[in-house]
Amino acid sequence: MIEINLLPGAAKKAKRGGGGAKIDFAQLLSGLSERVKDRWLAAAVVCGVVGLGAILTMFLIQSRQTKRLTAAEQQGLADSTRYATVLKERIHLEAKRDTLLRQLNIIRAIDGDRFVWPHVLEEVSSALPAYTWLTSLTYTGTPQGQNVMVGHPPGEAPPKPKKGAALETTVPLDTVHVRVMGRTVDIQALTKFMSDLEASPFFGNVTLDKSEAAMDNGIQVTDFQLTMLYTRPDSSVIHRVPLNVSVK
Repeated sequence: MIEINLLPGAAKKAKRGGGGAKIDFAQLLSGLSERVKDRWLAAAVVCGVVGLGAILTMFLIQSRQTKRLTAAEQQGLADSTRYATVLKERIHLEAKRDTLLRQLNIIRAIDGDRFVWPHVLEEVSSALPAYTWLTSLTYTGTPQGQNVMVGHPPGEAPPKPKKGAALETTVPLDTVHVRVMGRTVDIQALTKFMSDLEASPFFGNVTLDKSEAAMDNGIQVTDFQLTMLYTRPDSSVIHRVPLNVSVK
């Protein structure tokens, strides 16, 4: 059966008034759920999509961190090169300073020990009591600055300093022992002599090694022997004055 629309304008009005085609989402979803009958497969697909998104997100984050760390590494290399030059210059200057300081300490040691023997003679003569005289006055050691450097046996090469080891700036000084031998007619004078020597800033550990009776030109005397340690006092104790010699 064939129908003919004799009012074509009415059809256009009907189309205009209908508002266009409508989509029924509920029916679409119900149809989709009917088509997808394997729910585990659907869950796997969803998990795969989620995992792929997570991987993509982590890749982006790692890419940013890689760029940031690469920039930090380049900056660190530049700083390391600059600081290495500064550190090398500092080590060079410290080595030069230690060398000069050691030379200065050697000069001080030699200058300080130049007057060991004059100090010994002056202090012993000042402390020597009456009716007491000396028969021998000696010392052992190297007080004239001869042992201020650490030497090595002749014919052998000096030991090489360890790499990175700092130069020793302190100067070793040899111990000086003084031995006094004499005679006295008064044992109390010997006691006073030892007390005065002990009170001197240049002596320490005064010890009586020997004391025995003897005869000197028919007079009974006491032979004695003392040993003591020469000490290097502080520079404030030593007073030096210029020696002025008048020439006529």
